[in-house]
Amino acid sequence: MSDRTARRAAVVLASVLTVDALFHLYWATGATWPADDSESLSYAVLGTEAPFTPPVVLPLAVLLLTAGGTVVAQSRRPYRLFRLGTLAVAGGLGLRTLAGVFWLFAQDTGSAFYWLNLGLYTPLCAVLCAAALTVARREAPTLRKGSARWEDAVRVR
Repeated sequence: MSDRTARRAAVVLASVLTVDALFHLYWATGATWPADDSESLSYAVLGTEAPFTPPVVLPLAVLLLTAGGTVVAQSRRPYRLFRLGTLAVAGGLGLRTLAGVFWLFAQDTGSAFYWLNLGLYTPLCAVLCAAALTVARREAPTLRKGSARWEDAVRVR
């Protein structure tokens, strides 16, 4: 896997997470688009009734933005902490994918959530999980004595 592939995967993943965070920030204002009211929004997005209040959605927005930043950082400058964070993002997306598959069998097929889960949420989470794993596989370049990178590393110290 090339650095270019990891960076592209990170940009796609971070972009989707940022858009999701922006939705959460928007909902924190009390707006309910694309639904008519907060109950409809809750059932469409979650399949159940849940509050879309600032104490609930603002921490989620922060978490999504942090996850996107961690993945981009891993793609640009591999580091163990960033790798662990990226693997945590992949794990979360993997769990959401598995839950989405379960919900396909547990939800009413006439609900908006069923169709959004089937056509958007679950497939997108599966693709983003694969992207996060791709980024997590990126390793730091090895420094060999005599190479230009080794000399740069020695000069810095």
